[in-house]
Amino acid sequence: MRKAKPEDLPTVISINLVSLKEHYPEDFWRQHLEMWGEAFLVADADSRVVGYVMCRVERGLGYINKSLLKKLGHVISIAVHPDYRGMGIGYSLMTEALRKLREFYKVSEVYLEVRVSNEPAIKLYEKLGFKKVQRIRFYYLDGEDAWLMAREV
Repeated sequence: MRKAKPEDLPTVISINLVSLKEHYPEDFWRQHLEMWGEAFLVADADSRVVGYVMCRVERGLGYINKSLLKKLGHVISIAVHPDYRGMGIGYSLMTEALRKLREFYKVSEVYLEVRVSNEPAIKLYEKLGFKKVQRIRFYYLDGEDAWLMAREV
């Protein structure tokens, strides 16, 4: 596990393309790497990148404790190449991203969106302490709803 580098982006994007239905332009990935690089992580195995997590930092009221304006960590995208799933890589990426968001960026809460049909991801996030906060209707381009999940750090 390590910080992503600009030269990792083509592989990260290819993992995204084979793993998820949501895709972003290359500039979006590059901007996140430049602005929040401490929380943009990759996992290496067999001398290649096999997974990633990309986060950013925002300001808002949060979803757990809505009474104060605070720094929020937002997990934008996480994926592990299909050949490397079930090995704990996603858990490790998320654990390290949460640590980086807390220690480096001083966030007090982290949130993410996940397809309501993505049971493996929901179970992973619940294992990490995330709670379902709200259902967002028609969140994804194909019309599927998302769970917004959050946790304090």
